[in-house]
Amino acid sequence: MARLDAYHDLLLKWTKKINLIAPSTVPETWVRHFLDSAQLLPHVPPEEPIADLGAGAGFPGLVLAALDRGPVTLIEADARKATFIREAARVMKIPANVITARIEAARPQAAPIVTARALAPLERLLPWVHRHLAPGGKAVLLKGRDVEAELTESRKRWNMNIEREPSMTDPDAVILIIKNLVAEDVR
Repeated sequence: MARLDAYHDLLLKWTKKINLIAPSTVPETWVRHFLDSAQLLPHVPPEEPIADLGAGAGFPGLVLAALDRGPVTLIEADARKATFIREAARVMKIPANVITARIEAARPQAAPIVTARALAPLERLLPWVHRHLAPGGKAVLLKGRDVEAELTESRKRWNMNIEREPSMTDPDAVILIIKNLVAEDVR
């Protein structure tokens, strides 16, 4: 809890200077951001490397690392946000590899676990997941109310096994677990 408290304090301090989280979510930061990220724990085995795509303020990757998951690599294109993530990891005394690059330009991570939260619709997200996912790995994604429409659209290009878990923090959201992600042969 001490790690998460330190992260929370730093997040609120930095949010005043750069757009890490929406100002409207500040009063509900613990549920909206921290619990939302922590609910992935049952789907992320300890000591499995994680690649967190479009890490933003570090959710969910830094929360998972603070709760002894990882090692975690966080990919974030915005240099200010990447600097925040590095500082938060330093303050929490957790190892985190932060890559400041666009997801599609970063060296493929071959991670057994790929996470993303509030990043992009599945149609755009799945190529990035595929790029950074190890063979036999799984994606653990936090998705909102449009998940069914996104799945319908993405199945035109991708084959995958999907599990859905209800979100603990939003009745309209789900945890989407994707395994065996393979691009359709496009001719």
